[in-house]
Amino acid sequence: MDKNRNLILAGLLTVLLFLGWDAGMKYFYPQPAKPAAEASQAPAAAASGGSSSAAKPTREGGLADPAAVAAEQKDLAADLASPDRVAIDTPMVHGSINLHGALLDDLTLSKYRETEAKDSPPVRLFSPAGTPAQYYGQFGWVGEGVQTPDAKTLWQADGTKLTPQTPVTLKWTNNAGQTFAIRFAVDQDYMVTTTQSIANAGAAPVVVKPFALVNRTDKTASIDTWTIHSGPIGAFDGSVSFSTNYKDVTKAEGGMVTPAGKANWIGFTDIYWLSALVPDAGTKADTDFRTLGSDIFRADLIYAPQTVAPGASATTTTRLFAGAKENAILEKYESAGIPHFSLAIDWGWFRWFEKPIFALLDWLFKMVGNFGVAIIALTVIVRGLMFPVAQRQFASMAQMRAVQPKMKAIQERYKDDKQKQQEEIMKLYREEKVNPLGGCLPMFLQVPVFFALYKVLMLTIEMRHQPFVLWIHDLSAPDPLHILNLFGLLPFTPPSFLGIGILALMLGVTMWAQFKLNPTAGMDPAQAQMMGLMPWFMMFVMAPFAAGLLIYWITSNLLTIAQQKFLYSRHPQLKAQAARETKGKSKAG
Repeated sequence: MDKNRNLILAGLLTVLLFLGWDAGMKYFYPQPAKPAAEASQAPAAAASGGSSSAAKPTREGGLADPAAVAAEQKDLAADLASPDRVAIDTPMVHGSINLHGALLDDLTLSKYRETEAKDSPPVRLFSPAGTPAQYYGQFGWVGEGVQTPDAKTLWQADGTKLTPQTPVTLKWTNNAGQTFAIRFAVDQDYMVTTTQSIANAGAAPVVVKPFALVNRTDKTASIDTWTIHSGPIGAFDGSVSFSTNYKDVTKAEGGMVTPAGKANWIGFTDIYWLSALVPDAGTKADTDFRTLGSDIFRADLIYAPQTVAPGASATTTTRLFAGAKENAILEKYESAGIPHFSLAIDWGWFRWFEKPIFALLDWLFKMVGNFGVAIIALTVIVRGLMFPVAQRQFASMAQMRAVQPKMKAIQERYKDDKQKQQEEIMKLYREEKVNPLGGCLPMFLQVPVFFALYKVLMLTIEMRHQPFVLWIHDLSAPDPLHILNLFGLLPFTPPSFLGIGILALMLGVTMWAQFKLNPTAGMDPAQAQMMGLMPWFMMFVMAPFAAGLLIYWITSNLLTIAQQKFLYSRHPQLKAQAARETKGKSKAG
């Protein structure tokens, strides 16, 4: 009776977990509230992510409201048609600088597309002020008793195109004889170096404060979760801070958060994209994050006042990273002197293990040319390294089965005294030198690898939109085909806990086959039934996860089955004993 009650309770808990899992997946990984066709039209959909004010941010972000998408396209067409722009043309980015205000407000990433479709437009990172996806960088001065350029100032450029080989300098002179200049230079990747200078040809000294800022809306922000940070970010005194999000800034006194410590870099991050201001080492600068209202936020870098005497000049250099968080590129800039820049990727405390897993996976990808094949190769390597452990696991299984008759005798003798029963069983383990947890070691050893691969799939841009074969066009996204809607033939999308695809089904089948090779010796019938349900339970739980993660687990299951068959062939007495136990239980049932 108690066993039946436990089974009913377990069934009810399973149903509740399915429903809760679906709600949790929708909360942490919401999907855009618009058809895919409309999503592909949003220029800012990958501009580091986000939703409209009427929709919750999605995992990758972008404008989710069709009206906002249409307004963005219309505004871009008008703003970018202006002749008062300097084109930007590099191998990695394209765009323009707005001569009205010297704003770097038009930037697309040539290497990345909004969707996995080959004809999808490139990711847009920066958009002009006033557009729904507003996001830009600005450099200027705050003056004390001197006229300084502002967002309406029309600058004069000494060139028409900014490339890695041709820097461009913008100039403007006020009525008192002070000439302000901003020299823009770009490298082959995502770094813009600006040199702000002021030359004083006036009759009196002037005092100015150079500044640099990044201004953006959080409507295009990717979702901030407990595993992956999205929002304000920076390194201060050599330590990267992930503690501040947009809500923190909004709720802060005065709508401003001032990070403690000297800024090494400061800006905004999304899952895949980053904008960060980098002051020159040795310079003194104040930093803050602030809200300007209407979902607009700003990261500020404000330098100490400069007194410029008549006939003198002063310069300030600031770098702006605006692009994709490619690990190799971030590490390159870190090696060049930007502290902990590679930690803009939110590896978390487990990065000591995640980064080697990523490095191995990336190396395998370079060898085979397909990340899906690389994941399979990674699984083979992991299982190969754990083969000696698997052998010890089988030895432990043999020991456990050998003491089963003695254990059953103890359980029968002390069936009314559970404490004494447990004491005698532990004594038996010590006398027979049996470790009851020895068979669990391979599973525990796989947990770090599984979690590391999960983080790699979720946050590394190298995995974004990576295809495998056939219908798997993005290994970092869930299996797109669902059995319940006949693989897309029926016009509805099942909830995540019912969205069983081919990969999830393969996972359930391979787990079932693996468990069948491990007869449930020593378990009561209720436990055995629960273990029998576990593969199908995991099939539902894992269905919404990234396809790459399911490929890893399926491959691991197949390799485990092969290992078990091999070890059974080397230990026929163990296989025969397991078969006898299984047969005996069948008769008892």
